[in-house]
Amino acid sequence: MPPFRVQRRSPLSAQEAWLRVTDWERHARQVPLTRITVTPPPPSRVGTVVVARTGLGRAGFDDPMEIVAWEPPDGGRPGRCRLEKRGGTVLGWAEIEVVPDADGCVVRWCEDLRVRRLPAVLDGPTRWSGRLVFGRALTRLLAGG
Repeated sequence: MPPFRVQRRSPLSAQEAWLRVTDWERHARQVPLTRITVTPPPPSRVGTVVVARTGLGRAGFDDPMEIVAWEPPDGGRPGRCRLEKRGGTVLGWAEIEVVPDADGCVVRWCEDLRVRRLPAVLDGPTRWSGRLVFGRALTRLLAGG
């Protein structure tokens, strides 16, 4: 499946937006039935592993992601974080970019999301639902949720 992208403008400074969208534990409040663990504990850096556990009780799956690029915004320079999915069920990568501008910033979330053994005919619905879920999460994270 080709990557999908969501983008939001925010009046927040690039630094504040970065702090909100890379506060991994806050992501769990945006996605139903999901818990997040981070190893080692914050602050995040290259090598940090973020595991999203989705499901109820034993019925669920882990989505481990390793941070492979970590460049917080600095001055007028954009920030960029790339996570590579390392699990057996969910495959792909995610990139978050925070670009400062005169009115605050623009946050872009691009994700290549594939589910092992999911037929290609479901790529469209998977992409659509990914844009919906991650778009709502990004809106809420920037709003302080």
